[in-house]
Amino acid sequence: MPQKLIKNMDFAKILEMESLVEYQQGQVVSRTLAQGKSLSLTLFAFDKGEEISAHASGGDALVYILDGKAEITIGEEIFHLKKGETIVMPAGIQHALTAEEKFKMLLIVVFSL
Repeated sequence: MPQKLIKNMDFAKILEMESLVEYQQGQVVSRTLAQGKSLSLTLFAFDKGEEISAHASGGDALVYILDGKAEITIGEEIFHLKKGETIVMPAGIQHALTAEEKFKMLLIVVFSL
């Protein structure tokens, strides 16, 4: 049987992405779907007011909002995203995320090898 590269979700089954991670009061919840040298896929659920403080990543990070609203800071610029919107946070640039209301996102980080 071949190695499964995607984890924490069922194979050959139709799924709703936003249902794969649940909100928890006062917390940021994450669910890793894939982790490797060149790619990381993670689902997040943020309760209102929760945040990930400013940091820089070694790869380009694409955020796709699955539910709710988020404030995302990239460098000195602030963006307000809602369900269905996406943004890329470039590698090496400080960025931060704050839940304006509860929100869920898919985070895809692509690293150079």
